[in-house]
Amino acid sequence: MRRAHSARVDAVIVQAVIAGALSFSHLHDLAAAAGQDGWKAWAYPVSVDLLLVAAWRRMRQQQRAGVLAGGPRLWFLVALAASLGANVATAGLLDLDDVPAWLRVTVAGWPAVAFFGGTLLAHAPHAPETPTVSASPATDADRTQRPAAAVIDRPNRDERPGSSINPEPDPESTTEPAATPAPVTTSTVSLPPALVDRARALAEEHRTATGHPADPDAVRVRLGLPPSMTPSVAAHL
Repeated sequence: MRRAHSARVDAVIVQAVIAGALSFSHLHDLAAAAGQDGWKAWAYPVSVDLLLVAAWRRMRQQQRAGVLAGGPRLWFLVALAASLGANVATAGLLDLDDVPAWLRVTVAGWPAVAFFGGTLLAHAPHAPETPTVSASPATDADRTQRPAAAVIDRPNRDERPGSSINPEPDPESTTEPAATPAPVTTSTVSLPPALVDRARALAEEHRTATGHPADPDAVRVRLGLPPSMTPSVAAHL
């Protein structure tokens, strides 16, 4: 399997080298025919190939991240059209000794187009790929921790019935409710200031009318409170 895979990769590399060399030569010949002589003719194929590779890498990155790769795909097609156009033009369909004016303008304007496309590709926002990678370890950790939590809870659940079976806690459980009567809890309930003022006014009214102190239970009934609030009403009278 490794030999077959290595042979396949080697074949792809050989094809890439051949295609790159031929495209490089055709772009050089076309640039030289369009009036870009000397080192300028060699700079054109480098510019086209760099834009092609940069657009391809950015397009693959955005596709892996699940983001639309419209911009990188556009610049990849532009660089691919320039490379294919040079290959077709140098195949005998175009007279390199008499290049048309539109082709000279296109070749002369290519550096600005390549610089603009490369700048957009270099400064495009990078899509984060880490959340998709870190999600799987988190789920695996949760799966490994859930059985452990279940195993730890089971002994506690088994111990609870055992404590109720023992005869010793029974007298303690019977004595605890007797030691904590209900009026103690209700006496701690505080009334709002408005109810306190109303209760005192009713008690004073009863005292002036009858000459006797008012019954807290009667005041509580007139305030519309439940019976459990009688100690609280008595505490404020």
